[in-house]
Amino acid sequence: MLLTIAISVSFLVIINFLLLKFSCNKTVKENKIDKKPVVLRPHMVLKPKIEVLAPTGS
Repeated sequence: MLLTIAISVSFLVIINFLLLKFSCNKTVKENKIDKKPVVLRPHMVLKPKIEVLAPTGS
């Protein structure tokens, strides 16, 4: 009885590995091309923020 269960489980595990091996979709990996970052605004000027302080009354 125990031998029959062990053989059945082993057979199912082997079938599972075979299905896993042959059912995987083969995906083609794209070669990475040297892509330089795209600069949309090459000359960006940062304006300094001027903080207006509230009067303290002292």
